[in-house]
Amino acid sequence: MNETVNRTIGEIVVADFRTARVFEKYRIDFCCGGKITLAAACREKGIDAAVLLREIEAVRSEPGERSPNYGAWDLSFLADYIVNTHHAWLRENMEKISAYAHKIAGVHGTHHPEVIQISEIFDRIATDMMLHLRAEEEEFFPAIKRLEAARKAGTAQDAQDSAALRECLANLHHEHDEIGTAVHTIRDLAREYAVPGDACTTYALTYRLLKEFEDDLHKHVHLENNILFPKAAEL
Repeated sequence: MNETVNRTIGEIVVADFRTARVFEKYRIDFCCGGKITLAAACREKGIDAAVLLREIEAVRSEPGERSPNYGAWDLSFLADYIVNTHHAWLRENMEKISAYAHKIAGVHGTHHPEVIQISEIFDRIATDMMLHLRAEEEEFFPAIKRLEAARKAGTAQDAQDSAALRECLANLHHEHDEIGTAVHTIRDLAREYAVPGDACTTYALTYRLLKEFEDDLHKHVHLENNILFPKAAEL
């Protein structure tokens, strides 16, 4: 247990993604904030580390299949997984969430002004996210694949790809932080996605989709910040 408390949040989740549930429960950021140790996170949140460790061990001891060992995957395979799973989910759902958010802002904004703010913030997230996905798919991931292929073949790596990778890493880290902050603001405005008593069906559906968006984003950013980006930097 002493070993676990001195590991970073990201390392713990990389080893077993099921532990992310514990960090979600205590609102400890395991994706953008995954570089701090569990001990430091507990101090910041005023949480007894022993309590958190017991819950982590309980999750690790649960019967059933463990989550995939994403950290053991080739970078090219992991990049394709991110595109086919998380990028695909975003492209399928962001426009729909934005439309629903606009609808409830128009209907309920007078009595619930927070939904107007939520709609505006989500529009900015959606715009920024589409640019982010394009940069990954058209520049960053192809550079990773070429550099990884050269390393496996024992051939010289392209200097232009290396430079592009370094530049992308700096930009993508910054964009993750900005999007993560915006998503946390939405959650606070939505009071943890608690649906008010006078809400319509569309209101409840919008909050459910916003929660699904946040959950998917946390795993997406975790795979990149804590696994893909560090390994890509080693290329």
